[in-house]
Amino acid sequence: MSIGNEWLVDAEGCPAERLSDIETIRRVCEEIIADLDLRVIGAGIWHKFPSPGGVTGLFLLTESHLACHTYPETGIATFNLYCCRPRPAWSWENNLTERLGARRVGVTRIVRGAAPATLLDSRIESPPTNSILEVRTP
Repeated sequence: MSIGNEWLVDAEGCPAERLSDIETIRRVCEEIIADLDLRVIGAGIWHKFPSPGGVTGLFLLTESHLACHTYPETGIATFNLYCCRPRPAWSWENNLTERLGARRVGVTRIVRGAAPATLLDSRIESPPTNSILEVRTP
């Protein structure tokens, strides 16, 4: 039985200035929310770390949550989106390459349920080098 999907996303090779800019990261998260027709409870919560640190953002959703953490010192942004209702596909690879300048985007999708997760699909695309890993519970 499926009770939702969870996406774990790593965008690598991003310019530090984009990952340090709270407004850039906020716009990316707001675009995800709008494109997937997600419903935010209250306001997003944001924290900007002192330089050279990045940004952490969290949105509580009626569907669950969207979290983002950036690491300008390593060029990495991570996203975690959990939805308890079906959502259309969102092109993490194209959008994060365009918005954050990512050179590589890895996407893992887990179908959540009562049983332990099992591997569904894994693929790597290029350029840029992107990977998608799908995991489903039986």
